[in-house]
Amino acid sequence: MEKLYLEPTPTSPLVILDRESGVFLIQGKSLPEDVKKFYQPIIFWLDSYIKNPNQNTVFEFDFEYFNTASSKMLLHLMSRLKELNSEGFEVEVIWKHPINDAELEEAGEEFAEIIQVPFRIVAKPEL
Repeated sequence: MEKLYLEPTPTSPLVILDRESGVFLIQGKSLPEDVKKFYQPIIFWLDSYIKNPNQNTVFEFDFEYFNTASSKMLLHLMSRLKELNSEGFEVEVIWKHPINDAELEEAGEEFAEIIQVPFRIVAKPEL
């Protein structure tokens, strides 16, 4: 399975989905003009991955900011992780947020409550 790598832009996050290395990362800002078009390849990749996943999947979300449209797509992605977890595979979500960003921290708490998989919320120190 080929890895999916998307370079970050001022309006879209870095995406690394690599089954072989076990790196599953979405990082940066997410406010693409066409959010469905941006997230569709990620969802397709995950759908393919779920057919033959690693025993352990640690998926890291590390946002500086995301808009409402992106949050809906993130929920679609996380529902795939919940499906994987319910099939007996080990799944952990790591939700990173800037230490002083209560909104991003709260968003992580809300996602954790909705998807009900092992979920770690990590405050990143300021640089």
